[in-house]
Amino acid sequence: LVEQSLLVQRLELQHGDPDELARERRLLEQVKKLTELNPMLGTRGVRLALLYPEIPVMQVRAIARAAFAVSAAGGEPKVEIMVPLVAFAEELRRMRATIEQTLEEEFASSGQRFDYTIGTMIEIPRAAVVAAQIAEHADFFSFGTNDLTQTGIGISRDDAEGSFLAAYQDQDVVPSNPFATIDADGVAELVRIGTTGGRQTTPDL
Repeated sequence: LVEQSLLVQRLELQHGDPDELARERRLLEQVKKLTELNPMLGTRGVRLALLYPEIPVMQVRAIARAAFAVSAAGGEPKVEIMVPLVAFAEELRRMRATIEQTLEEEFASSGQRFDYTIGTMIEIPRAAVVAAQIAEHADFFSFGTNDLTQTGIGISRDDAEGSFLAAYQDQDVVPSNPFATIDADGVAELVRIGTTGGRQTTPDL
């Protein structure tokens, strides 16, 4: 945001190219719209992808073309596409539809196909709790224990490790750094809930 603001100011002061100035002003407005007070819990992961579908479409096309290149070189690509920060089954349903449509377009234009799976990262408590619903649209789960620890315990790793977490360990408030080992009573239980729920829907998950 600061860099873009300075660029616009410089172009204004130098009476730069009007078209370039207009472009940079539009970009600055977009940057301002995306600026958040708490970006860790803001517009990222699947949320950003649903708001700006051109981003996942571009990423999926790149994945497909990389897989085609691997095949052309004699390799056997194993394509797994994982959607991050899913909290609602509908998020994954919509993303899966976008991914599959994009892949089918790439298959049609290239005359080639490959096998692929689509899954999600379980990294917030709600996803673990409603894993049975999310699994209806997932071929696999992966557990993001860093974010699951942050959201499950309600602490920021960047802030906690530089402030109270060391004191908590010294004073035996917590047995260990929950980012160095899995919190067995809390975060590990969320993983268990997510695993159990997901396999209720998809036994081979």
